[in-house]
Amino acid sequence: MKLQPRSVESFLRKPDPKVRAVLFYGPDDGLVRDRAGTLGRTVVPDLSDPFRVADLPTRTLADDPARLMDEVAAMALTGGRRLVRVRDAEDNSAAAFTSLLSDPPPGDTLVVAEAGELGPRSKLRVLFEGAENAAAIPCYVEDEAALGGVIEGLLRAEGLSVDGDALAFLAGNLVGDRMVARGEVAKLALYMGPKGGTVRLEDVQASIGDSSTLDADEAVWAAADGNLPALDRALGRLFAEGTSPVTILRATQRHFHRLHLLVAQVAAGKPADAAVASLKPPVMFKLKNRLTAQARRWQPATVRQALDRLTDAEAECKRTNAPDVTLCARVLFQVGSLAGRR
Repeated sequence: MKLQPRSVESFLRKPDPKVRAVLFYGPDDGLVRDRAGTLGRTVVPDLSDPFRVADLPTRTLADDPARLMDEVAAMALTGGRRLVRVRDAEDNSAAAFTSLLSDPPPGDTLVVAEAGELGPRSKLRVLFEGAENAAAIPCYVEDEAALGGVIEGLLRAEGLSVDGDALAFLAGNLVGDRMVARGEVAKLALYMGPKGGTVRLEDVQASIGDSSTLDADEAVWAAADGNLPALDRALGRLFAEGTSPVTILRATQRHFHRLHLLVAQVAAGKPADAAVASLKPPVMFKLKNRLTAQARRWQPATVRQALDRLTDAEAECKRTNAPDVTLCARVLFQVGSLAGRR
């Protein structure tokens, strides 16, 4: 079955017992992982439990479809329900899931599959949407309003409230990856300490630092500045630290979406500094001059060109066998070379 958006959160808290397998798919990898983890913990509180949790790469199922059935039929040595997790699921694992859903073994083991974007004709997606004992849950990138509600709920669970400016800043800078948002809220709660209270904009800025919440921002800003040597250094550090190329690409897309808004206003006659000052969420003080310079340097056409290249690069990272590090670096240098072009 295909769950409607309004039913997802209630399903994650209390899944239908007749459902034996759930597929999470979509462009927001962080939301896929977050929802899969939330559902998984309804079965096994500790997802690292080696006796009750089995992790299967999709390649294993493609080579040996019966492996999935074997894992679902297995009993936990320590008792309790079992969870089978399939990472990076693709259509090449559809045969394994077809066998499982058509004739599932006795028991209550739950299978949770995580996938990237799957088109409407995807064999895996069609299978899960059509099976009565399975569920398909799309995970699209949340807009700022939706993510703001999630952040507010996470902070409330930590005994914290948040004012409007702080919430707008958080939602605007964290949109695009639910897992990044969850991590930054946890860091913010630690900064606020056990005293609780209301999170204000200055608390957010002190907690997440001068370069927003993303390690990737150093590379993002260098690309938008057209500073290729700085971009080279930043990417080298990020890749050495194991930062995901998709994370870098999405951070760059967020920045250029905001830059697109600014350059459109400047092209319409609004002063660049006034356009930057009107942004919501507000820009950190130390970054205002830098963003103002970018708003003057870029043109609407070149920003659109940069966004098209970034979107195409993310799709290539997910759909081809080309090295994603190479794809990411190539497109960021292409974007950086566009800065200042008329």
